[in-house]
Amino acid sequence: MHVAVKVLIGLILIIIGLALFVLSPMAILGYTIDWIRNFIIVLTGVIPIFLIIVGLFVVWLELDELKAQRELAREEKKEEKK
Repeated sequence: MHVAVKVLIGLILIIIGLALFVLSPMAILGYTIDWIRNFIIVLTGVIPIFLIIVGLFVVWLELDELKAQRELAREEKKEEKK
């Protein structure tokens, strides 16, 4: 797909999303969906999980970095002994 088509599709999706937020208090086909309240509920459930995952990722990266530093120091000591 051409880049311009993808950009156009993205803009259309943004417009639809914004329209749903703006029109949420209004009745669409006789049925109202409170998109904003539902979004806030999802956000309050996702943020803690996201923080846990990011925290685990940071700990994993730092432990891996620590392991690499120890291994490098060990190799440097071997080179000094030669």
